[in-house]
Amino acid sequence: MTTPPDELDAADPLAPFRDRFVIDDDLVAYLDGNSLGRLPRATLDRLAAFVREEWGGRLIRGWSEGWVDLPVEVGDELGAALLGAAAGQTVVADSTSVCIYKLLHAAVGLRPGRDQIVIDATNFPTDRYLVESVASARGMEVRWLEPDLVENVTADVLAAALDDRTAVVLLSHVDYRSGTLLDLPGLTRQVHEAGAVVIWDLCHSAGAVPIDLDAAEVDLAVGCTYKYVNAGPGAPAYVYVAQRHLTDAAQPIAGWWSAADLFAMSDTYEPSASVRRMLSGTPPVAGILAVQEGVRLIAEAGVDAVRTKSEQLTAYAVELVDELGLEVVTPRDPARRGSHVTVRHPDARAVTERLVERGVVPDFREPDLIRLGLSPLTTSYAEVAAAARILGEVTAPIG
Repeated sequence: MTTPPDELDAADPLAPFRDRFVIDDDLVAYLDGNSLGRLPRATLDRLAAFVREEWGGRLIRGWSEGWVDLPVEVGDELGAALLGAAAGQTVVADSTSVCIYKLLHAAVGLRPGRDQIVIDATNFPTDRYLVESVASARGMEVRWLEPDLVENVTADVLAAALDDRTAVVLLSHVDYRSGTLLDLPGLTRQVHEAGAVVIWDLCHSAGAVPIDLDAAEVDLAVGCTYKYVNAGPGAPAYVYVAQRHLTDAAQPIAGWWSAADLFAMSDTYEPSASVRRMLSGTPPVAGILAVQEGVRLIAEAGVDAVRTKSEQLTAYAVELVDELGLEVVTPRDPARRGSHVTVRHPDARAVTERLVERGVVPDFREPDLIRLGLSPLTTSYAEVAAAARILGEVTAPIG
């Protein structure tokens, strides 16, 4: 028998964190934190103070009083709290798409003489489009993996595509459709054994799944901050470049913020020797401050505690969906999934629309998938139970 949600919420050590976010009273359940996280109350206060006191009060002096250092300082906080990354390897930069573009070019440059980029054909569209664009620009070929939706990219699937032509492999840590969590350490070793470098897209894992990039000897990584980090719509992304690659990682958008001497205004470009070399133009200060507040909340909760709740929330959701007789296309093993549960339904788009009308906000993905995003710091068991009840009502046969 399923445990009552009020008992689960009462026993949840992370339940108090929910009160530290703006909660929309008009919604029964918000299950789309894997697309856009809720607003932390601390961010409201921080940005209001920034606008009034720093931007409004200090104006241009703000740069010399701390803004200049924010991309690396907040990158270090994010790296330590979420990525298992030592200082000096993570920087908050541009959008996810621009960051992936930079890393692809940098990665290709690390393996001259190799002419293939490997990616799965089911990866997020931006990742696929950028791989095709960079391959075309650099005269390379794309090697497409064709993984199963649920099993996803396994060692066997990847092995079939690796050879001495492989320069770069781009993989998503959590599949954006099924929620499948890939074996980051194991697949990284496999790529290295083939002599290639790996880029990990952490958009659907960082902030919900413990990650240890340094221990896994990952080469490069990228992630967004508007999902589980709760930094807001369009918040800046971040890049990770392993210390061993910093000297040789050349990105294609050279700007004054990536120069060795930011204010020298030199006639010739010399990239910074630090991770600042991955920057380009003036960083979005307000956005980076929002990232910092989101990271600090997760750091306070502890990413291991966040992961424990994620596994419990997703298990609870799977149990409830099973009781409805609907098809789950997310791994049954909690250790093999991220923090969303995906339901397959032939009328998924219409079902999603009916859910939204009833105050439940999930996420629809073509052609027949409904994603239930469970953000551990803000999603309650009561929300999941209410959403499952309404899901059962809107999918029940008529007549």
